[in-house]
Amino acid sequence: MGKKRIFKTKIFAKWLKSSELTDQDLVGAVMEISKGLYDADLGCNVFKKRIAIGNRGKSHGVRTIIATKLSTHWFFIYGFEKNERANINNVELAYLQKNAKSLLESTSSKIEKLLNDKILIEVKYGSH
Repeated sequence: MGKKRIFKTKIFAKWLKSSELTDQDLVGAVMEISKGLYDADLGCNVFKKRIAIGNRGKSHGVRTIIATKLSTHWFFIYGFEKNERANINNVELAYLQKNAKSLLESTSSKIEKLLNDKILIEVKYGSH
């Protein structure tokens, strides 16, 4: 398996700027999910992962929604703070699953186009 490529959607990146999370927190979350440490498998390659903020712990942190086949491509597609809302509803989940399917079926050239168009932003880490 090659190096994990981690991406943020434009919408997620905008939300991220208003949160206290960093790209390094996202990398840590991917590493944890790789080890089976996630909060929910929402179906259709969509996972929910709680991420702690500072010393508040995961129960008071943020919730992220990630599209992945648990291999090389990881897409952060949605995020929210627990105090903003309890969870996503079924309509939102269906939309996120559809979005995940589209992203996960993307060819390398399609991903490069999404990066060039700033619809996706790659999280740089390690030797990047």
